[in-house]
Order: sequence, then structure tokens, then C-alpha cells
Amino acid sequence: MGCGLWAGEGETLLKRPFVLLLLAAAASSVLAQGTAASDDFSGQVRKAQSWEYGPFINTGKGVGDRANYYFLWSGFQAGKVLTPVLHAGPLSGQFEYGANVMPFWQAYTPGPHEVTFVYQGQTYTSQVGGGTYRGASITPLIFRWNFETRLHRIQPWFQAAGGLIYTTHKFPPDQLVSHGTPGGTSVWNFSPQGGIGLHYFTRSGRSLDLGLNAVHISSASLGDKNPGVNASLQLQLGYTFWR
Repeated sequence: MGCGLWAGEGETLLKRPFVLLLLAAAASSVLAQGTAASDDFSGQVRKAQSWEYGPFINTGKGVGDRANYYFLWSGFQAGKVLTPVLHAGPLSGQFEYGANVMPFWQAYTPGPHEVTFVYQGQTYTSQVGGGTYRGASITPLIFRWNFETRLHRIQPWFQAAGGLIYTTHKFPPDQLVSHGTPGGTSVWNFSPQGGIGLHYFTRSGRSLDLGLNAVHISSASLGDKNPGVNASLQLQLGYTFWR
């Protein structure tokens, strides 16, 4: 009986450390999973199909014949992730719709100057407007694709968008008319655009944002002429709140 009792107690003592080890391993696994889930900030946004909103500032310059044009814009952007993750191999991701408004919109162009051009064999000299142009802009159509990623803090995207710009003087500057304001263009311009970027999550529900957009500015012939800004590159920095 003594031997049998000792053997039973021994088996219990031998089993107990293994039980404790199994419990410790299980607890560690749960904690590890919980930590990984809590740190997966981009995954949280994808799963919740979150709203996003926040301020941004935008700076850029024209290219080609508008390389001496510079821009500074600032405003507020909002968007909503509309779909779960749609699987398409390396292009897997989610569709988001957004919009922005820019109450601060400025374009810096060369000051008023003379240009010489040839038309039907004749040489002409004309005064062209210029300087700083001020206005506001709204982009009501932003179609964004947020890529699925294994990176817990980074959410890359690409987008196509279209907006409307109003300036207090006709933009871009063109030939001056008798009353001294740029003629032939329009105070209303459209801004079709496309770009790429990413959200960098600093913590859950907060991200720093970086985007690079190619923006075309055109009046769609609302004025007598439509010189426009065929292409400009715009760097956008922002801060986003996710809900």
C-alpha cells in the first residue's frame, strides 16, 4: 500500500509540471496572438472598413512648358472603405470612396511679361499676365484602391480623382485684355488626377500620410482659349483619424 501510494503521488507530481508547462504555453500563445492583433493597425482598418478623415497640405510644380509654375494647397479630406478585401493576387485590396476640400489654393507663376510669337508669317508681341493666383478647390470624386499588406503599420494605395478649381482671376495667365486682367482663360478649371501613396500608422486609428499625384488643370474651353496646365506633380502630406 505504501509503495502504491508513493507511486500515485509520484505520478501526480510528475504530471503536474507538464500541466503547468502546457498551461503556460497556451497562455503565451494567446498573449502573443493578442499582441500581434493589437499591433496590426492596418489590419484593424481593413477589418472594420473604417472611415478616415484629416487635414493635409499639398505642394508641387508644373512640368514641361509649365515648369516655372509652383503650387501650395491645404485642406481636409474624408473617405470610407466600402468593401471587404477583394482577392486578386498581388492586387488584392479594398475599394474606398473619398472627397476633399481645399479652401487654401495658390499658384505662383512668372510675373507679367511680354512674349513674341509668329502667326501666319507675322511677328507679334503681346503682354501676358502672371503672378500669384488664389482660389479654392473641391475634389468630390476620389476612387482609391487600398492594397492588402502584411505590414502592420503601412497601407499603400493608388487612386484616380476629379475636382473643380475656382480662382479669383482667370487661370492660367494668358494675354492681357484692355482692362488689364488675363483674358482667354477662365476662373473655373477642372482637375483630373491620379496618384499613389501610403498611410503610416503611428498607433491604432492614427496615421501619417504621404501621396504623390499627377494633376492636370484645364478649363474644358470655358474661356476663349484653353492653355491649361497639362501636367503638374503634387506632393501631399497629411494626418488621418480612423473610425
